Amino acid sequence: MEWVAPFHLDFMEKTTSDIKNIAVLGSTGSIGRQTLEVCGEYPDRLRPVVLVAGRKVDELAMQALRWKPKMAVIADTSLEPRLRTLLEGSGITVASGDQAVKEAMTLEEVDIVVTATVGYSGLAPTLSAIDAGKDIALANKETLVVAGDLVTRRLASSRSKVIPVDSEHSAIYQCLVGEAPESVKKLIITASGGPFRTWPHEKIAAATSADALRHPNWSMGAKITIDSATMVNKAFEIIEARWLFGISPEKIEAIVHPQSIVHSMVEFVDGSIKAQLGLPDMRGPIRYALAGATRPATACQGLDFRTLSTLTFEQPDASRFPGITLAHIALERGGLVPCVINAANEIAVSAFLQDKIRFTDIFPLIMTAVDTLGSNVAAPSYEDYVECNRVSRAKTAEFIKHGKPLHF
Repeated sequence: MEWVAPFHLDFMEKTTSDIKNIAVLGSTGSIGRQTLEVCGEYPDRLRPVVLVAGRKVDELAMQALRWKPKMAVIADTSLEPRLRTLLEGSGITVASGDQAVKEAMTLEEVDIVVTATVGYSGLAPTLSAIDAGKDIALANKETLVVAGDLVTRRLASSRSKVIPVDSEHSAIYQCLVGEAPESVKKLIITASGGPFRTWPHEKIAAATSADALRHPNWSMGAKITIDSATMVNKAFEIIEARWLFGISPEKIEAIVHPQSIVHSMVEFVDGSIKAQLGLPDMRGPIRYALAGATRPATACQGLDFRTLSTLTFEQPDASRFPGITLAHIALERGGLVPCVINAANEIAVSAFLQDKIRFTDIFPLIMTAVDTLGSNVAAPSYEDYVECNRVSRAKTAEFIKHGKPLHF
């Protein structure tokens, strides 16, 4: 993929032809809601035309009545009658199911798709959007974690452009604009360290889901908050960076930055480092992506250096947070291994949130799923990923049901 901004739009020019029509995949989640907030900042520039949610049908209906999109889609087909009732007389097209979600991403009116859903569910509709030539504001890291090779191949034959929305990847993207690929020495992805950064082993082992959901800096959904606590999310971000920026894995590293002010950095061959700084607020990366890698003015508060006393950095502790090592495992083994890791993680995190397993069971469950993969596939097809995801989820659920493995 290109590192320079994929398209430049004078965002503040107020001509009708420049209005961007947006499909929000996962509109009722944290990123989806903030995307709609950004649309509210620029009502004459950004127009939601498709809203998609998983199961939060009442919230989806409220959003649809507020924004008047062309279509509202609920992934859970059992909730379609409820959505139809809530939107009766509105003129908004209602649909449901996975196929409807994929088709909604390809509507002619859609200019850019915000992939704000969490987990594996983002892969199929993102591929549909790419095949239809839609630009992608990518907030669903699992799309590239699971199938980075496949997505990259699809992008090579599409007019689609991808701008990352994850704060870390948006920061790297911004630092790379105008730079030559050969000048890059290293990508440095920052991590907050999560709620257990200073906890000893024995206290982490006794951590509850409520403990893990208390992120010190960011307001996020439950799944990504747990991933932050395990540092699996940082492993995923390293994998995502490898595919987004076409850089070899050994040139990507993570560093803990508890204040979450420096969102990521790029080190260049001349020894200089570029960093992108800002408050921990996802609306910034969302604005940047929706504005086509330009910087629309905002009334939101910026960073005030007079209030910052300290910015600190430290190495991540893989002995307490082994989840970060999954990046190396996934990228070294390749093929279907990243898909297995993601599937097992999603099942394990769900089980932890339901108090079925301990926090420290998550990583061993993932590794057990990886070790029982069987034959790998060097360049998987979409069908390979679908089957691998299905089998890996089933296996991990069985491991949990039978109460093992618990620890290595």
